Amino acid sequence: MKMEEGMQLIDGNGNFNVEGLKDFMTTTGFAHCGRSYAIVAIIGPQSSGKSTLMNHVFGTNFKMLDAYKGRGQTTKGIWIARCNDIKPFTVAMDFEGTDSNARGEDNTAFERQSALFALAIADIILINMWYKDIGLEHAASRPLLKTVFQVMKRLFKPRKRTLLFVLRDHSKTPFEYLETALKEDIDRIWASVAEPETSRSVVLSDFFNVEIAALSSYEFEEKNFKEQVDRLRQRFFHSISPGGLAGDRRDAQPASGFALRAEQIWKTIKENKDLDLPAMEVMVATFRCEAIAEEKLKCFTSNMRWLAIKEDVQTGPVPGFGEDVTSILETCLSEYDIEVGHFDQEVRNAKRKQLLSNVLMVVHDAYDTMLMHLYSNTVNSFKTSLEQSLNEGREYVASIHLCSQSCLREFDEGCEDAAIQQSEWNANEFRKRLICNMLSEVMAKYKKQITHAIANTVESLLEASERNTWASVRDVFECNTEKAISEFSDAAASFDLCSSEINTKFQQLREYARNLLEMKAKEQADAGRVLKRMMDRSKQVFDNYEKSISWYKWTTETNLDEIERKALSKSLRILSILAAIRYDEMPDQIENVLYSSLMDRIVLNPSLQNTPMEAVLDPLAVDTWEEVSQNSTTLLKPEDCVSLWMTFIEEIKPMVTDVKSRQDARRKTRSNAALAARAVARAAVGVAVGAAAGAVGGPTAGGNLGIAFIKRVMRM
Repeated sequence: MKMEEGMQLIDGNGNFNVEGLKDFMTTTGFAHCGRSYAIVAIIGPQSSGKSTLMNHVFGTNFKMLDAYKGRGQTTKGIWIARCNDIKPFTVAMDFEGTDSNARGEDNTAFERQSALFALAIADIILINMWYKDIGLEHAASRPLLKTVFQVMKRLFKPRKRTLLFVLRDHSKTPFEYLETALKEDIDRIWASVAEPETSRSVVLSDFFNVEIAALSSYEFEEKNFKEQVDRLRQRFFHSISPGGLAGDRRDAQPASGFALRAEQIWKTIKENKDLDLPAMEVMVATFRCEAIAEEKLKCFTSNMRWLAIKEDVQTGPVPGFGEDVTSILETCLSEYDIEVGHFDQEVRNAKRKQLLSNVLMVVHDAYDTMLMHLYSNTVNSFKTSLEQSLNEGREYVASIHLCSQSCLREFDEGCEDAAIQQSEWNANEFRKRLICNMLSEVMAKYKKQITHAIANTVESLLEASERNTWASVRDVFECNTEKAISEFSDAAASFDLCSSEINTKFQQLREYARNLLEMKAKEQADAGRVLKRMMDRSKQVFDNYEKSISWYKWTTETNLDEIERKALSKSLRILSILAAIRYDEMPDQIENVLYSSLMDRIVLNPSLQNTPMEAVLDPLAVDTWEEVSQNSTTLLKPEDCVSLWMTFIEEIKPMVTDVKSRQDARRKTRSNAALAARAVARAAVGVAVGAAAGAVGGPTAGGNLGIAFIKRVMRM
């Protein structure tokens, strides 16, 4: 049988051989055993033949005692070796003797540390003892057993390990007697160990399967010894199978974490801290699962198939995107599950969840890019198909129904193809954006319709500024707005919107129409425009007046003050109409206030011409109109109206002066014409008189008489 070389795991000074253990796990293949392995440790008195027993049972090559040199410390620290030709993979651990005189005062500390380490690491603990020590109060095995039991009760949760007592140098005493005596002795030692205050009462069988074997003397009965060793060796085959020596394997840790686990346990023991084995197992599981998860993440990010998908999706939709990514992800997670299958379930599940989260973070940008392509393509398809449908002569609402349903169905199919099974992602946000984009197209259409129907008409009505202007504006505004909303409602039925969303869109259309109205009103209420319109309106009144005059029918003098009042009144009406937007039919007093403050007090009452302006315009020295309803919007504040009016009065003066000048000229012309007419009439009478005299006294007499008559008339 080939002898397996041992490796010193912990030296005589308590130093842990980290690199040596890593090499051991690699070269022996231990790291890849999963949970299919067993750890066997042997403890016992110095020079009791522990190393010899291990070498014969497990085919190891631990250093043994040289009988010719006498008893002394052979094994220092803790050694490990692979057990030759035993399945499952079995690691043998040879411990320094527990009652070594070589350590002196340090013996008790190392004894407890070794025992604690053996219990934390091993599935099977061999306790090597002299058969004659059974029942002896001061036998070397009693302190060792007491230490083991104290550690078990105080620090470990119940998990059955196997305590295999190997009775050395057995001779004639019947084995059955020794077995009974030893078990009674073990029970007494267990009972003598105090229970922890925080623990319930536990029995030995909660922690140990107790097995006993006896071996003849190696020195004096070598043949019997070897035969008995061979039978003992057979008990370690299939030790982890149900009923095998390894006992309860439910909490066994994967071999890949053994090195870290062993190092941390020894460190904890050396620092004199209580060993919490479950926490240590969680720590090892955490470390290993994290390392495996990181490795799988790197494998995923470097996967050629994934890299090709990632590159292709940048330029456009990738058919089968979701299925391909799902498959790559499934392979990644399956490989992780296989490698961590023997670690703590809670830890491996948590790290699996983290691995999935990390991988999905890598995938998420590509998934979003895929959906963005689907979104953009569907938007373009909707616009194209809608235009084509309209060109084919379909009604707008019917076209919306047809195109939106077709495009949404196409988008949903694309999103289903892009779905990744391991994620909880969905395309809801992109679908909402798509519907929002389609609705924006519909909204734009009806906003444009509102603009065409309202803008020019409202502008014309405000330019005309007749007494019923705002009633006409309201009719145009409300009629066309509600018409657009009704048609939009029919079109929006294609998108399965909830009532609140529909109402929101209705409100947006109303607000758009209202904003459009306010924009047009504010344009018309611009101070320069208002002033020009007032001037034009006055000029129109004066022009109509002058055009109505018949130059050949003047019989009476026209009252120009009345014409001037009429011109100013019509101009002031423009100011009152554009002072505020009237959204409802509630009457207001803006025109009356403007008349009473501006027309009546300034134009019609000359006695107030020397009155300070502040006193005359006091009712208008405010920022708001109190005379309008709350549903109205101010365009020109009262003080703005005053300013415009005063500017208007100054600018209209030349026009009034011109009209008056032309009227004076007409009066003078008319007066001169009247005088000339009278003269002609009188001359005609003189001619008639002369003609009559000529008939009586002859031509000369008639002529002289006629001339004299005309001269007399001209002097009159």
